[in-house]
Amino acid sequence: MSLDQTDFKILNALTEDSRIPLRELAKELGIPFSTLYSKVKRLEKLKIISKYVAVCDYSKLGYTLTAVTEITVSKGKLVEIEKKVAEMGNVISVYDVTGETDIIIIAKFRTPEELSSFTKRLLSLEYVERTYTHVVLNIIKEDMKMNF
Repeated sequence: MSLDQTDFKILNALTEDSRIPLRELAKELGIPFSTLYSKVKRLEKLKIISKYVAVCDYSKLGYTLTAVTEITVSKGKLVEIEKKVAEMGNVISVYDVTGETDIIIIAKFRTPEELSSFTKRLLSLEYVERTYTHVVLNIIKEDMKMNF
């Protein structure tokens, strides 16, 4: 799989605004619509573009509290716990990591009480040995978009 500069320009544009009409994007990039359309379909087929989503401002929905939680799991049960945690409502990211802990999650909450309840739910899961929760004071950047 090899991508050219035009592919990366398309990816940058679509991660900025996935609702941009393809005809408009083709004009912006100075390429024929048919070329752009073919390239986008190829990127989708290769699963480089896996889906198009709305990006919500969680704070405007009342979720003003962000927590980063490290989880240590009993040996042999990591995947099982990762799946359970990924299904929990407030969780937006789950990372299988190296180091002192096994999993790092990012979750959003409306109140400290919601965070407390969530943490207790985590700790009640069989095979979760311990958690370390960090409360985010300020969000400097929160964006899954990369510029190529």
